[in-house]
Amino acid sequence: MNRFFDTSALIPAFLEDHEHHEASFKALRKCDKASASCAAHSLAEMYATLTRLPGKHRMSGDQAMLFLEEVRERLTPVSLDSEECFAALRAAAARGVVGGTVYDLLVAHCALKARASTIYTWNLRHFQQLGPEIARLLKTP
Repeated sequence: MNRFFDTSALIPAFLEDHEHHEASFKALRKCDKASASCAAHSLAEMYATLTRLPGKHRMSGDQAMLFLEEVRERLTPVSLDSEECFAALRAAAARGVVGGTVYDLLVAHCALKARASTIYTWNLRHFQQLGPEIARLLKTP
């Protein structure tokens, strides 16, 4: 089983008081690089999110990097080359995907490239818009 993690399933794994912490942490803990992956740009999204959380949850860059290292130890980052990215954007236009949902589409295309059998996300509704090829892979952790 090749599991693929969206950022929405990764961030709660590192926030103990998050409502999805236990499920996300448990799913991530079971992974290794041979069986699980994430989009390479999800690392940047995680960094941005963790260093801009409100109040006591906000992390320094160094703290966020500790979590990113943990993700890199457990998951294989997958990226799209320029042709794959353009093909994904063409698919977005054809499906009527607009605005920020295009970032979910790029994550989904990384999952397809990784031959994921499951995409873990807490943003099911966003990914379901991307077509049946993606929707059939969706699961919460």
